[in-house]
Amino acid sequence: MKNIAIRIENLHVRYKDLAAYSVKRMLFKGARNKNKSFHALKGISLDVNQGEILGIIGKNGSGKSTLLNTVGGIFAADEGKIDLGGRSVSLLSIGVGFQKNMSGRENIILSGLLLGFSESFIREKMEEIIEFSELGTFIDKPVKTYSKGMYSKLAFSITAFLETDIILIDEVLSVGDEHFKKKSSAKMKELISDENRTVLIVSHSISTLRKLCTKMLWLHDGEIKMIGDTNEVLTAYEQAN
Repeated sequence: MKNIAIRIENLHVRYKDLAAYSVKRMLFKGARNKNKSFHALKGISLDVNQGEILGIIGKNGSGKSTLLNTVGGIFAADEGKIDLGGRSVSLLSIGVGFQKNMSGRENIILSGLLLGFSESFIREKMEEIIEFSELGTFIDKPVKTYSKGMYSKLAFSITAFLETDIILIDEVLSVGDEHFKKKSSAKMKELISDENRTVLIVSHSISTLRKLCTKMLWLHDGEIKMIGDTNEVLTAYEQAN
């Protein structure tokens, strides 16, 4: 019997919907509007087995990134629960997790500590992370000075060398220039080939998901539309879209 790495039960996540209101209306009619919200995830329940590579697909706004961010502890659930069984988890997503005024080196230490690693272990891995990132002297400059490509290189390198039991990947399987894309793709394949590591991948790339994933989840309007065999789910998704 397989071990369940991630158990999600009746998960609901809502956002305050401020987009529908002008500043003037919010100022003068705020009391009336404060309960308005967007229901991003509507009662999601599923189990992900240890060692599984679960791909998540769906149109923009379907709840894919919300699900990853909630599993990763970035967002809090309004209802329901997520049980990781004490496993460590890392989220690879551009724009999440870095302190912009701190240097890349300082962010490596901070990220590692937040993932539960000791400072001594992080420092042991430091040079490998810096070398893989190819950031050179920029590693000691504030992250706010980084380009999007540099930011993503650092995020990928930290996730690749501070290995967790569960890896959540949000649209950043290959980052940077062509050379780095090939290197990061090879490293990611090495990481997810570990039969004890559980991976959730959000991507719009059908070919990538078909190649990597052992199972697929199709989200639509915050609900599970279909879950199961990778080829079956992706074929159904392509036919519907």
